[in-house]
Amino acid sequence: MQYLESFLRRGPSSYGPYCAERLRRIVANGERGELPCWIELQAVKTKKPTQVSVALMDGLSVSLPVDSACTSAEVCQALAKKVNIKDTYGFSLYIGFYEKVWSLGSGGKHVMDAISQCEQEVRRKGEEEQHASWRLYFRKELFTPWHDSSIDAVSTDLIYRQVIRGLKSGEYHSEKEDDFVQLAAMYYYVTFGSTNSGENAKKVVEECITTELIETKSQGKWIQLVTAAHTQGPYINGRRSTDSVKGDVVDYARQKWPIFFSKFYEVTQMSGPPLSKSNFIVAINWNGISFQDEKEKKLLELPYPEVTGVNKSSDDGRIDSSQSVSLATLRGQFLLQSVEAGEMADLIQWYLEGLRKRSVYAVALQDINRQDDPTFLSYKRGDMLVILKDGEYSPDRGWIKGTNERTGNTGAVSTDTVLVLPTLDKPSDTTLSLLNLNPDQRTVAQNAPAREEAVSPVSLKEFAFEYFRQPGKEGGRGAQARGREKLWAASKEPIKQPLLKSLVGNTDLSQLACISFTAILKYMGDYPIKQVRQPIELTDQIFGPASQHAPLQDEVYCQIMRQMTSNNSRMSVDYGWQLLWLCTGLFPPSQILLRYTQRFLESRPREPLAADCLQRLQMLVSMEPRKLPPHQVEVDAIQQDSNQIFHKVHFPNDTAELFEVTSTTRIRDLVRNIAYKLILASADGYSLFMKTPNKVVSLDDQNYFFDSLRETTDQPKKTKRVREAKKGGKTEGGPATMPYLVIFMRKLWFNVTPGRDLTADLTFHFPQELPKYLRGYHKCTKEEMTSLAGLLFRVKVDTDRSQFVMIPRMLKELVPADEMKTMSPEDWKKHIIASYKKQAGITLDEAKVAFLKGICHWPTFGCAFFEVKQTSEPSYPSIILIAISKQGVNFINPKTKELLVMHPFNRITNWSSGSTYFHITIGNLVKGNTLLCETSLGYKMDDLLSSYVNMYEMQRQAVRPRNNSMFPT
Repeated sequence: MQYLESFLRRGPSSYGPYCAERLRRIVANGERGELPCWIELQAVKTKKPTQVSVALMDGLSVSLPVDSACTSAEVCQALAKKVNIKDTYGFSLYIGFYEKVWSLGSGGKHVMDAISQCEQEVRRKGEEEQHASWRLYFRKELFTPWHDSSIDAVSTDLIYRQVIRGLKSGEYHSEKEDDFVQLAAMYYYVTFGSTNSGENAKKVVEECITTELIETKSQGKWIQLVTAAHTQGPYINGRRSTDSVKGDVVDYARQKWPIFFSKFYEVTQMSGPPLSKSNFIVAINWNGISFQDEKEKKLLELPYPEVTGVNKSSDDGRIDSSQSVSLATLRGQFLLQSVEAGEMADLIQWYLEGLRKRSVYAVALQDINRQDDPTFLSYKRGDMLVILKDGEYSPDRGWIKGTNERTGNTGAVSTDTVLVLPTLDKPSDTTLSLLNLNPDQRTVAQNAPAREEAVSPVSLKEFAFEYFRQPGKEGGRGAQARGREKLWAASKEPIKQPLLKSLVGNTDLSQLACISFTAILKYMGDYPIKQVRQPIELTDQIFGPASQHAPLQDEVYCQIMRQMTSNNSRMSVDYGWQLLWLCTGLFPPSQILLRYTQRFLESRPREPLAADCLQRLQMLVSMEPRKLPPHQVEVDAIQQDSNQIFHKVHFPNDTAELFEVTSTTRIRDLVRNIAYKLILASADGYSLFMKTPNKVVSLDDQNYFFDSLRETTDQPKKTKRVREAKKGGKTEGGPATMPYLVIFMRKLWFNVTPGRDLTADLTFHFPQELPKYLRGYHKCTKEEMTSLAGLLFRVKVDTDRSQFVMIPRMLKELVPADEMKTMSPEDWKKHIIASYKKQAGITLDEAKVAFLKGICHWPTFGCAFFEVKQTSEPSYPSIILIAISKQGVNFINPKTKELLVMHPFNRITNWSSGSTYFHITIGNLVKGNTLLCETSLGYKMDDLLSSYVNMYEMQRQAVRPRNNSMFPT
């Protein structure tokens, strides 16, 4: 270097300093990877910087000087300074050539190298380099997990423009058309404000919706949808600034499409938990880390709370540490090789550090019991702690202040005893389950093979020597030739005794174990079946008894793994994987068998279901076992080679959506997921219901989703199936299940204020309250009824005044049933038309909300009504209306609609129900009065009353230090 610099100093004055400066720049920015490009050769002749034009997403272009050593970081910094961008993180330089656009990032990549690649491609096509039509763009590539759109209006505007352009070009795609409608509606407001016009709407659709979508649905329909969304937008009445709505667009896109704002790295997995492929792409974004194959199919998703560390160096000395990343996660440690390993590790590390710095969630790593000193917080390993950043303790000195979510206590916490989780939101149940595993249960992370090719399949041979019964000569064809059986290897003969010696002495369990193994043989095709059976009939025989008898669970695991060992039939093994997949969603093996099961799975990394079974198993060890065998939906899914399950959920407004569920999804998880997907203000008060031909049953929040489905739909067949199983499972056809619908709707009516949550009003409140009104359950005035009828008429016909003549025929859809005869049809028509005209100018949705606002002040709003026959209280009519609400239980005279009495929950001491009755006791046990009611809906009343009481009990516990009152008065 010193000789070269000396040589340059002695060069001609016209070139010496110029070359010296170029040398200094390339030393500072790193060596180039491509040949000089044509524009560089032109620049050398004049010894002046080259000007390049960079396009912004708002349609403008900025001209910037560049030289041979210029990096994408320098261009991004210069451009940000020129247009006054303060929040510069995540903006990158992109280059486009023909139909391809790729990121140069905002780091050390040389701009001239990218241009040179474009010119080389042109030269390969026989054209001249100067005609290479490359283009430079400045775009948002990454978000931080803590992104705030209000910080910088300039950067938010550029991202907003990028999102709108991406919508129009089809770059950002979604299966839900509502995503496009909502974003277009926000663009409408930003561009034209609150004013509505057909011309404006048409322009918005043309600038936001792809030509393909417009042609599919018609421009008129899109204009109608966007106009309706614009009119109903929360920003209309709130008079929000356009900058804040631009921020809403950015946040919507960020939440909806994290994968489109990601950094992508091609990697090769050198070791770690088995995946279906060793070469794949790692996508890193604000939401987490995703492993996916070349077809964008996800192999594994790792939210940041599951990532415990990242390192550029490797424990394996054979691998160049600069080319590998060691990623420690709760699912195991991955060693990944990549040409951009350093950049990938730095990005992950930066996100982890930023999240931990901002996080208020930690999990206890050990038991701490300091109840003798109130200064310290006591907790158990696995407890979730919420960090209080009030400055009382210094993290730099190893102490933080925290609240134990389990106990509600607050105190000092040593940072050495907790793990601060890199997250801004409360960790998911899956993450908490993984965090609660002990080290022995995470052997996958510690004992992962270095290379897939070196792993040989593991069997249960070692386990069998200690825990299986002594092998004997089983009866059957060829028994003499084979001699003593290998209990740990596949067999095509049914067994006459269980595999586990612990079951041999129990006659009943032994018989069930033998039936289970025969069903496994039949399912896997290793035993002939005389008649075609539904797969669920066999899975019931395999998993049903084990779901009811815990000692059989290890036996079933051993039977399945045995039949998959040394089995020469590929088809049989594939069916065995299906059974193992189902099994790992029902109950875990014992701690003794767990290690062998994990090794069995880890040693088969090339099997498509091995990694998924391992993940399911890891989740299951910290959860309660399922109570019932797999549901038909689970069996159908895995038989169709899909480990993803989607179930349709119906809503009261006659719409339905598909939601992903897993074998261990609980009702409460699905309720929260649905509320989140629908963007409801809160999931509180909502519940899932099962509708069968006989009844509608509320599903218990604590139960597993698929257990709840089977419990409700299979009830009539339960006794029959058990009896058939004990006879050897010889049944005709498959088990019949009742048809059913899963419905999501509001169950508890508290904190319901019409107009506050538009989605809830339109999807739930209006369609649920309207039938009660029309059945005549509420007490209301004539003026109220005509006003409400005008609104309901608008809901039916919108602005079509030609429908006025139909009002007499529509009265049952507009007026309470018991009030229709209080006026003649023509009088009703006259009053309804007058009301309708007074409400001119409002939309259908506004009419629905107005209806709710008109009835929400009634004391019976939100009540569940039950008409019952009572015989115990002579002062009441024999037929009364029981209305259950958040205030308590109301007894109403159904003819006069007068309130007979209202009993708050703290006056109700007992209640019971059966198929034909409901009994409720008011007062104390000594002087209490019991009302005896005849009804077939006692189960509903019982459940609803229990739910309200439980709700108040939970509230009472939450505020116990301040308020000891259990119920409202």
